[in-house]
Amino acid sequence: MAENLEQILGPRIPADEIRANRARYMIPTLLFVAAAILLISSIFLPYWRLTLNAPQYPKGLTVQAYVNRVEGDVSEIDGLNHYIGMRPLAEAAEFEKSISIYGIVGVSLLILAAIFVHSRWAALLALPALLLPAIFLIDLQYWLAHFGTNLDPTAALSSSVDPFVPPVLGEGIIAQFSTWAVPDIGLWIAMAASVLIAIGLWFHRAAYKPLVEAAQASTEK
Repeated sequence: MAENLEQILGPRIPADEIRANRARYMIPTLLFVAAAILLISSIFLPYWRLTLNAPQYPKGLTVQAYVNRVEGDVSEIDGLNHYIGMRPLAEAAEFEKSISIYGIVGVSLLILAAIFVHSRWAALLALPALLLPAIFLIDLQYWLAHFGTNLDPTAALSSSVDPFVPPVLGEGIIAQFSTWAVPDIGLWIAMAASVLIAIGLWFHRAAYKPLVEAAQASTEK
């Protein structure tokens, strides 16, 4: 049991090695801590913004998606969507929104846990946070496609609009409407955290791989 735990946690750093090369081991730690702080901060900020341009709204309508809610001109857009048979925006990703804050806190804790793991298992702990921005966009694209291709056939204008898939990023055209979707500040912060994690993993490997190889060599003797 102790041997298996040591294989997962990796070798401990000798005290003289820490004194001689403190920066080598501090860099991945600081990068992981910074990434965790950025992810926690992103919870309070919008991740995605969509602007709908419609003839009756010359200034456009905008919604902002946080990880746990949607804000902005939601009622106006829901009103337009109702006529073509699209469900209200609030009904999208209900499960994801209910667990999002706990999930982001959880993956942030995994990043911090990776600080104490001096083996390749650290990359596995950091992987969920590293992929978080991509997971968010993929899930959002799924719901956009689900809503756009499952229109209510009894809606007033259902016959005038074919099923469609609004793009999660960039411009989309739906009948006489157009949409423009972009990442918002929360997602940019989460992407910055992913970059820090990727850099941190590189420094982590550079710092701890020699210790792992030395420990393996001493075991084989």
